[in-house]
Amino acid sequence: MGNGNYRSSCNGHPGSGGRFWAAGVNDIWAVDQHDKWKRFGLALHTGIEPFSGKILWMKVWHSNQNPQLILTYYLEAVKKLGFVPLVTQSDPGTENFGIANAHTVLRQWHDEALAGTLQHRWMRLRKNIMPEIAWSQLRRRFTPGFESILERGIALDWFDPDNSLHIAVFRWLFIPWLQAELDAYCDRINHTAKHRDRKKVLPHGIPELIFTSPEDFGALDFKASLVTIDPAALDHIQELYVNPSHPVFDLVPEPISIVLDDIYAMLGRPAITRMSIWDVYLDLLHQIQDSPSRSTPLQLSLDDDALPLLDNQADLPFREDADGYYYMGGVGRGLGMRMY
Repeated sequence: MGNGNYRSSCNGHPGSGGRFWAAGVNDIWAVDQHDKWKRFGLALHTGIEPFSGKILWMKVWHSNQNPQLILTYYLEAVKKLGFVPLVTQSDPGTENFGIANAHTVLRQWHDEALAGTLQHRWMRLRKNIMPEIAWSQLRRRFTPGFESILERGIALDWFDPDNSLHIAVFRWLFIPWLQAELDAYCDRINHTAKHRDRKKVLPHGIPELIFTSPEDFGALDFKASLVTIDPAALDHIQELYVNPSHPVFDLVPEPISIVLDDIYAMLGRPAITRMSIWDVYLDLLHQIQDSPSRSTPLQLSLDDDALPLLDNQADLPFREDADGYYYMGGVGRGLGMRMY
């Protein structure tokens, strides 16, 4: 383990009122949505481990506002990693109530001393800095090439975002392809050392290595292992907060999906690339226009099933140092290393 005085910081944006710091790896997981592609009917969401800079997930779907959907991103990461951080963090918004509730239940299940305190930070007056940085990097490194591809379909009148049949074919084809591209992008970012930043306190290095071996960087790891938790905990969370039959989890309605898969097979399952994707889309659209399934309704509003926030849970305390750093993690019951 590293020494207890180690911390990683990042300058806030103008108006954020200081500099954020985390006490070590898995002190915080920060989540955020991104709406720049809403004009295409696409919604993005990410989870970041701020200390290492590792992208835990970056998802593209047709919604990023449904709390059940957002919760599944968190649960998927927890199941894959086998642990949770001390606290989760997000901007205010009912779409984040699922994560706030689930993480609080899991942490209190593991540590009864946390009862009565929400284990989620709402960034009301402070910026949710690390996800904003991740989105900024995505806009520079990933978005331009793919956005030009998406824009082409609209410019040539191939894709009408107000036409439900166009939307269905577009979702069915483009979302899985874009998700695979995002997965590859995240893998590159997680395995590439970031440029040195004089404004950032160490560690500097490859995010994946910092995340998996923090001791090699003189850092602490605050993950709350699920090994000691009843294996039924995650199943309980899933049953409590997630309805797997909710239409938000459907890429498109099942009748349309079946027909599109049959048509795609009939076309010989052509490879989907940047150069071919609109051609495949047009072939699918032409074929399905003659199918009875074209009349299957496509439910576009899937974000109205809000989850209530847990009752009788106090917010974690907030600490700001004289040097302008503010702490939003979970060490010392939210007060930082001095209490750890």
